[in-house]
Amino acid sequence: MKLNRRDFIKITGATAAGIAVSGLGFDLKPVKAHAGMLKTRYAKETTSICCYCAVGCGLIVHTSNRGDGRVINIEGDPDHVINQGALCSKGSSIKQLTENANRLTEPMYRAPNSDHWQKVSWDWALSQITDRVKKTRDADFETANAKGQTVNRTTRIASVGSAAMDNEECWIYQALMRSLGLVYIEHQARI
Repeated sequence: MKLNRRDFIKITGATAAGIAVSGLGFDLKPVKAHAGMLKTRYAKETTSICCYCAVGCGLIVHTSNRGDGRVINIEGDPDHVINQGALCSKGSSIKQLTENANRLTEPMYRAPNSDHWQKVSWDWALSQITDRVKKTRDADFETANAKGQTVNRTTRIASVGSAAMDNEECWIYQALMRSLGLVYIEHQARI
């Protein structure tokens, strides 16, 4: 057998590549495939809406049927008219909103000029919010404008709604804000 230099390099390279690949654990014997059970097989399915932006993509949320209410999986809803099952990077990581060790579950308060946050009770936090809303509203409430027309409004409080609310929730939210006399009411979908 007559080998030239080019053929020798080809054979040597092929042999070296074969030896290198054989060390990676490739086995050409047939392999048995085992199908696993889906973790969402017995889970409760609920539809929801992504809360990150104003698009309002549909989600399917799978929760545990063990009574603990833990979220097992969240995926795009293929029957939803907006996203048809697709989710952006934020939407596909939305499970972290519920299953996150760093998520706050109690209200926190930082006093003026303080350098740290402290845990407070829900009753205290809600009473502080209502007291401050009432105080601000009462300090600037206008019953009539300069022309003498009845306006019943306040301009010191503003509101930004959420894209995660459905029509009924938006209606209730708007009714509450209008009953307080707010003029500056905005929604995330328009921003």
